[in-house]
Amino acid sequence: MSPEQDGPGSGAAERSEPGGSATNVTDPGHTGRMQTPVPREASEAFAALAKLVYAGNGTDDVLAEICRTAVELIPGADHACISSLDSHEQLRTRASTDEVAALMDRLESQAQEGPCLDSIEQDSVQHDADITDGTQWPKLAELTIRHTPVRSMLGYQLMDGLDNRAAFNVFSDTPGGLTQESMDVGAVLAAFTSVALAAAERQATADNLRRGLQSNREIGKAVGLLMAAHKVGDEEAFEILKSASSRTNTKLSALATRINDSHRESLG
Repeated sequence: MSPEQDGPGSGAAERSEPGGSATNVTDPGHTGRMQTPVPREASEAFAALAKLVYAGNGTDDVLAEICRTAVELIPGADHACISSLDSHEQLRTRASTDEVAALMDRLESQAQEGPCLDSIEQDSVQHDADITDGTQWPKLAELTIRHTPVRSMLGYQLMDGLDNRAAFNVFSDTPGGLTQESMDVGAVLAAFTSVALAAAERQATADNLRRGLQSNREIGKAVGLLMAAHKVGDEEAFEILKSASSRTNTKLSALATRINDSHRESLG
């Protein structure tokens, strides 16, 4: 039996249960409520993940750890990945537990249908409990059954920056392996992932700004030294620096730092 979708903007999607019945899935990012309490182990895992995020660990490390945590915490989960949709409408795997999860991104891009794409495009949770028993993604199901052990899948949209073109995906090798409990725990982990992405993005922006300011300071100091050494104005000194950077195939900021370091050494 094929699951049906609610209209755009409804925040809900249909999912297939084992045996072919369909029940409504509410997007936890909107008005949905958790039906299953988060176990203590999950709370401890989220606390550990939060420490990783706010300790300044790189985005890739945090996302990889989230995927690993997903298969430990989500009942029935065997594989997980975090993906984003590029400008060519192809999925890019940002983190995955294994090659099976990464392959699912490639197969979904090939089929141009599936839980990851639909969760991004429809802003709703996507769940197919058993792709061998009727599915809304027949092309993907055929490719998946042929090339992977995956039989059950789940996708959540992530709030990744302003474009919301990322998703958290969970897969099970067991038909009917991803249940309502799986969806509830996954919803919390997906929400955490959105927060982690936002925090990592802010950290990266701050780091880039600091590096930019530091580079500008180094360049400014070097220009001042060149002005004094060559008795020229700031524009001429900057052109000297830029020309030397081009001739030596050295970044402007790196060359400026060398000039400043040499000057400090000469002062003893």
